[in-house]
Amino acid sequence: MMRLNKYLAHAGVASRRGADALIRQGRVQVNGRTVYTMGVQIDPGRDEVTVDGRPVSMPRGEPTTLLLNKPAGYLSTRLDPQGRPTVLDLLPPEFHHLHPIGRLDLESEGLVLMSDDGDLTYRLTHPSFQHEKEYWVLVRGRVPEPALRKLRKGIELEDGMARARVRRLRSIPPEQRFWLDPEPDPNHTWLAFVITEGRKRQIRRMCQAVRLEVLRLVRIRIASLHIGDLRPGQWRPLSARQRRAVNAIKSQPPKPT
Repeated sequence: MMRLNKYLAHAGVASRRGADALIRQGRVQVNGRTVYTMGVQIDPGRDEVTVDGRPVSMPRGEPTTLLLNKPAGYLSTRLDPQGRPTVLDLLPPEFHHLHPIGRLDLESEGLVLMSDDGDLTYRLTHPSFQHEKEYWVLVRGRVPEPALRKLRKGIELEDGMARARVRRLRSIPPEQRFWLDPEPDPNHTWLAFVITEGRKRQIRRMCQAVRLEVLRLVRIRIASLHIGDLRPGQWRPLSARQRRAVNAIKSQPPKPT
C-alpha cells in the first residue's frame, strides 16, 4: 500500500505538497470516486487513479527530465481552467505526462524543469534541501546603493523575512545575450538574485519593497542545472553531465536546521 500523495509524486504528477493541493481541489479520483481526504492509502497494482479524468501510472524505466526556457505569457502548470497557454503547449504530445518542478509566474521567464521524476521533484521543492535558484532581474533605472543594501540584508514581507544574495549583473554572457539583452539599455539595471526559498513572487515583492520596478524576471539556474543557450520556447533533454548533476542532487541529504 502507498499514500495517494506519494503515488502521485512518484508518478510525476506533482510534488507531494502539490498532490495534496490537487486532492483538496477534488481533482483526483480513485476507482472513479473523487477523493478529498488526506492520507488515503491505495494499492498501486490494483487501484485506478486519475487526475482531471486522465489516468495516472507509475513511470517504467528511467525517469524523463527536460530543460525548458519558458517565455512570458505561459503558466508553469499542466492545466489551466481558464484555458491560458501552459508549458505543456511548448512540448510535443509524448511529453505531456511531465510536470513542471516548482513555480514560475505568468510574466516570468526562463528555466523550468519538466519531469516525471518524483524524487527529483521532492528534493528540489522541499525547503529542507535549500537548493539554490538564480534569477536575473531587469529593473527600471539605476539602483541606489541603499536599496541594494536593504535587499542584501533581507526584506520583511507579510509572510516573514525574505533573504537573497543580490549583486549587480555587469553584463549578460554571450550565451544569453542574443535573447536577454541584445541592445543593452544604460538607463536600466540588471540584478542577479540567488534564493533557496520558493515563496510566491518573492523577488518581485522584495523589489517592490525598495521601490524598484521589475521589467523582466528570468530564472537562469536551478541548483547546478543552467539554462545555457536555450532560446525562449525551446527545450532539450538533459545532457550526460546534467544527468550526473541530477543524480548528485538526488543523493544529497537535507540541510541541518
